[in-house]
Amino acid sequence: MKTENIFDQLENNQLLEIALQYGTPLYVYHGEKIEAQVAQLKNAFRETTVRIKYACKALNNINILRLLRNAGAGVDAVSIHEVHLALKAGFTPDEILFTPNGVSFEEIKAGVDAGVHINIDNISMLERFGHTYGNSVPCCIRLNPHIVAGGNIHIQTGHIDSKFGISIHQLRHVLRIVKSEKINVSGLHMHTGSDILDAEVFIRGAELLFEAAEDFPDLQFIDFGSGFKVAYKEDDVTTDVKELGKALTERFNEFCLRYGKKLELWFEPGKFLVSEAGVLLVKVNVVKQTTATVFAGVDSGQNHLIRPMFYDAYHHIVNISNPEGTPRIYTVVGYICETDTFGWDRKLNEVREGDTLAIKNAGAYGYTMSNNYNARPRPAEVLVYKGKVQLIRKAETLDDIMRNMVEVEL
Repeated sequence: MKTENIFDQLENNQLLEIALQYGTPLYVYHGEKIEAQVAQLKNAFRETTVRIKYACKALNNINILRLLRNAGAGVDAVSIHEVHLALKAGFTPDEILFTPNGVSFEEIKAGVDAGVHINIDNISMLERFGHTYGNSVPCCIRLNPHIVAGGNIHIQTGHIDSKFGISIHQLRHVLRIVKSEKINVSGLHMHTGSDILDAEVFIRGAELLFEAAEDFPDLQFIDFGSGFKVAYKEDDVTTDVKELGKALTERFNEFCLRYGKKLELWFEPGKFLVSEAGVLLVKVNVVKQTTATVFAGVDSGQNHLIRPMFYDAYHHIVNISNPEGTPRIYTVVGYICETDTFGWDRKLNEVREGDTLAIKNAGAYGYTMSNNYNARPRPAEVLVYKGKVQLIRKAETLDDIMRNMVEVEL
C-alpha cells in the first residue's frame, strides 16, 4: 500500500527555496499531510467512538500540537513536561493521557494535580496510587500482553523482557490491589510496539484486553496504543488502517454489547500522524572518494536525526538540487565525530558539493531526539500550511548551548 508524503505536496524547487531562505540543516513539515493522517484514522474507525491521542514525543513543537488539536486529536504524554507543553498548546486536561515509565511518584502526583488521565504501568506505583487516592482519582492501567509486534527489536514494547506495562500474567495481583485500595480503574491500555502490519496483532491484543476488562466494571475506554507502519521506502508495505478499522471495530462493538455499555476506543499514534509530513534538508559539504566508497558528507548528523544510527532505521534520501543527474552510488554521512551514517550505498542522482539533499520521513523522532553533541546547535523548524511557509523554531546558536552553563573561578 503506497502512501503520500511531503514530496507529493511540495516540489523540489519549493523545498530548495525554503532551504535558501532559512538555511540548512532544516526540518520542514507539511500541515495538511498531518491533518489528512488524522482524518484517515478517524474515518477507519467511524463506526465506533474513537479518540486519537497523539504521541507527542514524536514531534512536540507547540505549533504542531495546536494543529493536531484543531484537527480533533488529544495528546499522549510520557513526561510531566510533555503534559505542561500540551496544556500550553491549548489541550484541556481531559484531552491528555499521561503514560510515564520509570518515574518517581512525585511526577505521578504532579499529573494528578494537573487533572490529566493517569496511566499506571507498574505494580508498585499502582499500590502507591491506590493508597494515596483510593477511588477519588480514576486511573488507567497499562498491561503488557507479551505479543511481539513489528520487525525491529528496538521498537518492540510488548515482549516478555520489555520494561513497559504490567504483565498480563500478573492480572490477579493487580485485581487484588484494585480491590483492597478501592481504585477507580477507568481504562485499560496496551502498546506492543511500532511497524505493525498485521491487523491480527491488534486483534490478539484486543482479545486479551477484552478478557481482562470483564473484571473492571467501571471502564470508560480501552486504549490499543498504536504501531501503525508508514512507508519509508518506495512502494513500502504499510498498515492497512481501513482493514484494521473494519476488523477491530467489529470486535470492539461486539465486546461493548457483552460488557453492557458503550466504551471509547483510544489510539495514541505518533509516527503515523507526522512521519511522512516531515523532511530534513541538508547541504552537501564534501564529496569524498576513498578506495572503497564515495561519501557525500553533509552539514548535519546523528545529532539532528539519530534514528539511522540508533534504530538502524531506513530513511529515503533524494538529491533535490540535481534530480536529472546520472544515478550513482553514495554513502551519505554526517559531520559528527562518530560513525555517523544516514544511508549506506544509496543510488542518488549525481551529488555535487553544495547540493541540497532531502531526507524523507523525518517528521517523527527527528527533532525531538536531537542533541548538541560536538557542541553542534540544533536546526530550525519550518511549517508549510495553507500556502504559508512559517518559521516555527529558530536554529540554535552557541549562546543557546551555553545558556545554562555556569562559569566559575578555577
